[in-house]
Amino acid sequence: MRLPNLLGSRNGRLSAFFFLYMTEGIPLGFAATAVATQLRRMGVGPAEIGAFVAAFYLPWAFKWAFGPLVDVFRSQRFGHRRAWILGTQLVMAATLGVLVFVKLPEQLALFTIILLVHNSFAAMQDVAIDALACNTLHEDERGLANGLMFAGAAVGQAVGGSGVLFLMAYIGFQSSFVFVAVSILAVTGFVVLPMKEALAQASDAVSHTGKGLRDALGEMRRFAMDSFRSFIGTRGAYAGVFFALLPCGAMSLSLALQSNLSVELGLDDDQVAWMNLATSVLSGVAMVVGGMLSDRIGRRLVLSVSVVLMSLPVLYLAFVLQQQGYVMPRAADSKQAVEPALVSALWVSVLAFNVFMGLMYGVRSALFMDVTNPKVAATQFTAYMALMNLSIAYTATWQGQAIESFGYPVTLLIDAVAGLSCLLLMHLMKKPASEAAQISDSLADRRARQSAWGLGLLCLAWLPFWALRAELGAAAAIASMFFTVFFVMGALFLLAGREALGQALSPGLQRLALGLVLPLLAMYGRRWVDGLQAGVAPWLQPSPGLMLADALIYLVPLLAGLVLVQLARRDWAVLSQPAAGAMPSQAPALG
Repeated sequence: MRLPNLLGSRNGRLSAFFFLYMTEGIPLGFAATAVATQLRRMGVGPAEIGAFVAAFYLPWAFKWAFGPLVDVFRSQRFGHRRAWILGTQLVMAATLGVLVFVKLPEQLALFTIILLVHNSFAAMQDVAIDALACNTLHEDERGLANGLMFAGAAVGQAVGGSGVLFLMAYIGFQSSFVFVAVSILAVTGFVVLPMKEALAQASDAVSHTGKGLRDALGEMRRFAMDSFRSFIGTRGAYAGVFFALLPCGAMSLSLALQSNLSVELGLDDDQVAWMNLATSVLSGVAMVVGGMLSDRIGRRLVLSVSVVLMSLPVLYLAFVLQQQGYVMPRAADSKQAVEPALVSALWVSVLAFNVFMGLMYGVRSALFMDVTNPKVAATQFTAYMALMNLSIAYTATWQGQAIESFGYPVTLLIDAVAGLSCLLLMHLMKKPASEAAQISDSLADRRARQSAWGLGLLCLAWLPFWALRAELGAAAAIASMFFTVFFVMGALFLLAGREALGQALSPGLQRLALGLVLPLLAMYGRRWVDGLQAGVAPWLQPSPGLMLADALIYLVPLLAGLVLVQLARRDWAVLSQPAAGAMPSQAPALG
């Protein structure tokens, strides 16, 4: 029997993206629930688990790098985005199969590396799926489609989290990976293989037959430049950058904090699995409901109400923990009695939270689709999604550190308040009134200068912070994590700004901007260099290696800050000019 092409009908498209997103949720549920739970039982602390979950999200935070590849390189035989989805799913299944032979906890480092490779291809798959959605879904389908997509991700998280925890009692931890791999391959065989992707317009088709690497890189640079113009060019797209970087509602009860607290309160693997399954089902249903409501009564109204409601269960749990005197984390094997009221409060707050979080997820990404330029859909929309994953990564990091420094109630309180900050920007995310303004408007150059000034000053602010870090106590680690986010953004801006300004910059400044990109990204590695966290001056470091490392930690942000300030003083009028080759997008025909 020949399987149908799901992209050929409305219901088929909705079903296809549900199952495709399910394959994205499987590895995330596996790491955040199954692996995090087992690590806590092994005695690993909340800060280390938070760092593990953050590291697991890093491939998703940098998936923007795959955007130009997906936009430029395409296959006429297998389809533009379909070819990418097929290839990445096969690699995802293969890496899960390899994990069967890795022993924990002895080979935890190798386990993490393989899992990061797996998630890198999962992130690459997500780029292709999002681009396919932007170019396939009709505007009146986007709200419901986004709800179903994230509902599919919730089901996938249940498979990777609850499914693995349930199966562990029968087949063991490693052997359960085969079940997860088979789940991914089932979607490959029944959804992706029969899929017929929309045909590209002849004028847009790109074939690299006979072209060299230089020509391919030129195509990628053009796409990346158009994407940068799209971010800076309109107020809605620019606001979307900051909206994506801020936490969209409270996050604590969907990250490692929930797994940590579940283990400490005495829940066994089956109970954690049932909690994860219940929350996945509730959030999945809520995602569909949220998407449907957003199409009928408006996305901003549904999103605003959902974000506010997400903070209420978090505040409730913080209050109960404080009332019961459960403040600081306890050992996983602690014999200290736990009040039943705490377990009940955890269940109530987690279930309620996931309902409201589901409503939010069903709406949020539809806003980004509204301000995304279809010409560079894979690059721009993917970058928005990557920034949201970066916000998850830094949130997981600071929460793990805050739990060990300030305790659970304070961490939950900060999370509940910080989650409301995104509402200040949501009303600015509006689609341009005309197609001509889709790329950039007359204020694009001012936004670029303001961004360069802000990032430059933040890089320079690192210098007094790093010199005085010993005086800041527990807050130093959290502040250091936020500076890492600023360094990543600064590196990306230097790379894009160098291309945008071109000959307006001197050759020396161009080389310096390019040369600072990798060192800025490498600043994240300071956390693994022993001896750098004590606040000792560079010239007093006990070894020449530490002295050099500490000196570079001052020098790189200093140079980056100065270069960014120089970029802020340049004329960015080129961003307000029509993009080369820009043209209104046309709806593709199904082939």
